[in-house]
Amino acid sequence: MTRFERLQLFINTHFSEQQCTLAAITADASFRCYYRLNCANNSFIVMDSDPLKVNNAPYISLNSVFTQQGFLLPAIIASDEQQGFFILSDLGSTHLADMLDDEHRTEYYQQLIKLSVQWAKTPAAAAMQAYDKKFIAVELGIFSQWLMHDFIDCELTAEQQMLWQTSCDLLSNTMLAQPSVTMHRDYHSRNIMRCNQQWAIIDYQDAVRGPLCYDLVSLLRDCYFKLPESELTHLVKYGYDEFNRQGLIANVTFNEFKYWFDLTGLQRHLKAAGIFCRLYLRDGKKGYLANILPTLAYIVEVAANYSELQALGLFIQNTIAPKVVERLAKERT
Repeated sequence: MTRFERLQLFINTHFSEQQCTLAAITADASFRCYYRLNCANNSFIVMDSDPLKVNNAPYISLNSVFTQQGFLLPAIIASDEQQGFFILSDLGSTHLADMLDDEHRTEYYQQLIKLSVQWAKTPAAAAMQAYDKKFIAVELGIFSQWLMHDFIDCELTAEQQMLWQTSCDLLSNTMLAQPSVTMHRDYHSRNIMRCNQQWAIIDYQDAVRGPLCYDLVSLLRDCYFKLPESELTHLVKYGYDEFNRQGLIANVTFNEFKYWFDLTGLQRHLKAAGIFCRLYLRDGKKGYLANILPTLAYIVEVAANYSELQALGLFIQNTIAPKVVERLAKERT
């Protein structure tokens, strides 16, 4: 029996007497698959999350944690944890990504900044790992392994290796200097939904305890959408003020906060660029290749503002990006 046939049997145990239709939804960047299930004028989301590929325990336990804190998440209606099948509430199909041309966009971002600050205040839970020095190093290693080594076959000189390690140490130390809060870790326009005039959060299962600025960076320096500089500056300041109002920072100047924000963004975008390569090389997902160069451009742009990171920015701009362009050209032929 195929996995899909087992999934259908699971659905039938809960909707045996009803006429149902099942339609595939575009898969996300993980190993999970999603379907929309329509039964008797009711709509549900079916998630296929193979436990041989995905640890589903955090998804289940953190669903309870964040729901109890008042956040709108997909409710788990039924599950077969052994097989990794879940029936979830349907939050619709409108993401923040679909609303970015709206005249109220800045207002939406302000609402979501406030929501992220409330998320940050969620008490630590057993399923939340510490986003510590080792964790940060592993994520930076995604860039060096999957992009530099596997995607463009770039062998670093001794000088370049020293530059890379020095830059990684600086980014890591800056992130660890921040207050530790609850992080969503992927708080961006494709993981935030609008449902019944409320903001809903999906893909929360990778939540950890880590640097204060991380989710703000995920939201405002989104790999899939670039805010105009003036709007970005306004919203970063709004975030700074909100963190102060909620007592998550004290005696931190805006310039110090902006430094945290910018360097946290560099680490996140290095990781993201590596993940886009991994999604293609390991998982065969071509759709993320188009995001690699814009993500590298973020890194170059921000690094140019700090003398201690200008060499890294030039390395990305003059050595890495041209090789990525070459590889992408080959993939198109």
